[in-house]
Amino acid sequence: MSDARELEILARIADALERIAPPPAKAADLGDAEGFVWNAQAGQVDPVRQINRVDIALLKGVGPQLDQLYENTDRFAQGLPANNALLWGSRGMGKSSLVKAVHAEVNSKRDGILALVEIHREDLETLPRLLNLARDTDRRLIVFCDDLSFDFADNSYKSLKAVLEGGVEGRPSNVLFYATSNRRHLMARDMIDNERSTAINPGEAVEEKVSLSDRFGLWLGFHACDQDTFLSMIEGYAAAYDLPISTEDLRARAKEWQVTRGARSGRVAWQFIQDLAGDLGKKLA
Repeated sequence: MSDARELEILARIADALERIAPPPAKAADLGDAEGFVWNAQAGQVDPVRQINRVDIALLKGVGPQLDQLYENTDRFAQGLPANNALLWGSRGMGKSSLVKAVHAEVNSKRDGILALVEIHREDLETLPRLLNLARDTDRRLIVFCDDLSFDFADNSYKSLKAVLEGGVEGRPSNVLFYATSNRRHLMARDMIDNERSTAINPGEAVEEKVSLSDRFGLWLGFHACDQDTFLSMIEGYAAAYDLPISTEDLRARAKEWQVTRGARSGRVAWQFIQDLAGDLGKKLA
């Protein structure tokens, strides 16, 4: 084989390897915005112009959870020890809204020291790459994963366990991990039961699955709200957006709305306010 032919083959191999290999991580520029989204494919953080969040004063029925998450986040912003946090429980009760609202509240007090970086559930296996970028910045980061859960044959939770606690490198001191989930142990119940029924040592198998949630030092539970709390949410939104409707009519329409939806939650309250504002010809700006 001629030297030219060998060089051509080597060039093709090099090109193929370059296409297969993930792109090199780019230096993190985390000083331009309050919020970012982790772009796993490009290996970089993309700034978010405006974080979609609710004012902290409009969050009703989550007082104890708000206080605990705020204290934990504020300690972290000051460089003091703080825990990874898991917000779990009923759908639509403000778990992700609370994370974003607390981030904004602490940032306003601490001169914007915190950056909120969202990582999508399907990108968790690339979390170590994100943390490597985080080590190169002085800014303090809350890495946030919304609706975190795992299903059968999904082993990415092992990577997350190693990153949160127990890995050789661990997470950087300037990073905290917050997650929301409808499941307390992040695994479906039938998933845990299946491990118990098929494993040689059922206890060890179950421990392997549920120990991920133990990596979160702060657990905050969210439960379905009662009617008084639901109406308080509605009235808070109506006042904040100056909706032209009497309290009596507002409550009557809210009760009718909850019956048609068959549920009460912060999400249902906001959906009602959107429908009401549209009916009243009022923009929610």
